[in-house]
Order: sequence, then structure tokens, then C-alpha cells
Amino acid sequence: MTRYTMPGRLSMLHDVKRKLRRSKLNTVCEEAKCPNIAECFGCKTATFLIMGEVCTRACRFCAIRKGKPEPLDPQEPERLAEAVDVLGIRHAVITSVTRDDLEDGGAVCFAACIREINKRNPQVRTEVLIPDFQGDANAVGVVLDAGPSVMNHNIETVPRLYRDVRPKADFMRSLNLIAQAASRKSSSMVVKSGMMVGLGENEPEVYAVLKSLQQSGCDIVTIGQYLRPTKENWAVHRDVSDQEFARYQQIGHELGMMVIAGPLVRSSYKALDSFDEVRRQYAGSIQNH
Repeated sequence: MTRYTMPGRLSMLHDVKRKLRRSKLNTVCEEAKCPNIAECFGCKTATFLIMGEVCTRACRFCAIRKGKPEPLDPQEPERLAEAVDVLGIRHAVITSVTRDDLEDGGAVCFAACIREINKRNPQVRTEVLIPDFQGDANAVGVVLDAGPSVMNHNIETVPRLYRDVRPKADFMRSLNLIAQAASRKSSSMVVKSGMMVGLGENEPEVYAVLKSLQQSGCDIVTIGQYLRPTKENWAVHRDVSDQEFARYQQIGHELGMMVIAGPLVRSSYKALDSFDEVRRQYAGSIQNH
């Protein structure tokens, strides 16, 4: 029996799901079929999916439904803050579908969620995993002004694969967003990104992305094995070895970043632990940015 199917974890998992349904909230843990769902819920960490369950983009690696989203629910930030309190969440990760149909891409909704959580329980850390807002620097600023503990935006893959895997995204747009966040960070906030491997990239390309992220001011990078969610999604090109993941972690260490790499690593995997570790190890360098 694995740690993911232990009776205690399974019971806790069902309890969290019941409470989420009562709050009418979604988690990316469920929508994206994350393999670490029981472990994260057990550590009082959850990744909430705001602004609906339908995405305006069609990234070929993603299991979330695509199409025309519903209008925003103005009560969602308040319900989210209440659920975080009821569930005893210590580190709330907030992400969303991409809402290119909204003028601000949903930035105001992200900011409202952060503020509602902070108002209800200032001890809870908030990590936002934001879309690219179509390169709107003002929208990014709205989220930053709300004071998240972690500003996360996934680079996802190497530039060469964007046209095939992320046709509506742009590598430099995402890198500029990370640089914007890094230019405003302080000792109370860290900047994070993440990517998948096994999509068709090679090691030198991953090294180049890590270097670009480091130069943009990123503190934490997560790297995990791409797992094909359905047969309609992008095919897995290779299974990445443990040795390769270890090399990525070593490269990160040499660059002065924290790289968390492994087959089942996802954007919010060990989010609380990595935040604490960066604050502990890199507090001095973060303050001097």
C-alpha cells in the first residue's frame, strides 16, 4: 500500500473534498488530476482553482476543460477565505483557468482572494499561480499590490516547444512577468516558476531556461515529469531519469536558486516547505534584490 492510498490519508482526502463541495470551490489538485493530492491535503496545503473550470486557451498538456467560461462569481473570494479557515489551511495556493475574455485577465479577483484570506487569518501564507494576463503589466501589479507571500508563474516548457504545446502563450512574455514580480519582491515575498520535462525538450534547453529564470530574479523552480492526462493531450516523449532530475537540482544550486525536481513534482508540491526553505537559506539575498 502506497502513502497515497493509506486509510488515514484516504479518509482525510474525502473529508477535504466534502468540505470543498459544500463551499462550491474547485481545486486544481482535482481538475488537473495531480498525483500528490492526498499528500498535499494532509500537509494543510491546497491549490484552489478560481474563476471557474473552463479555460479560454487550449494548451495541449492540460486536462482542464476549454471553451467559453461563465461570468465571475463576486462571492468567490469570501467563500475561498472561509474554506481556507474551515480546512485549517496553512499555505493556500490560488490559481485559475486563463481568462482571456476578461479585460484584466482576472487580476482583481486574484487580489480580492489574497486580501480576504489575509483579513480572515493573517497567519495563512498565500501563493498565487497566475496566468500571463496577455502581458498586461498593470494586471500583474494589481496582484502584487495585494501582497502575496509567493508570486508564481509557470514557464511550463522550453521556448522551442511553445508553438506546439502552448500556442497562445509566449516564452518572453512569461519571462518578463517573472522579472516584473522579482523587481518588486522583498523579504516577505518570493518569486517562483515551474516547468515540465518529457515533452520533447533536451537537457541543454532546460539548463538555458533555468539560467533565464535565475537572471530574471526567480527564487524557486519546480520541475516534474509530464504525464499525459488523456489520449487527446500531447504525448509523452520520454521518461526522465532520476539522475537527470538530480542534475537539474544541482544546476539550480550552482545558480543560487532552489530547484525542486522529480517525477511527481508539480507547481505547488511541498509549497510550504520550499517557501520556508527559501526564506531561511536565501533571506539575505532576497532582501538585497
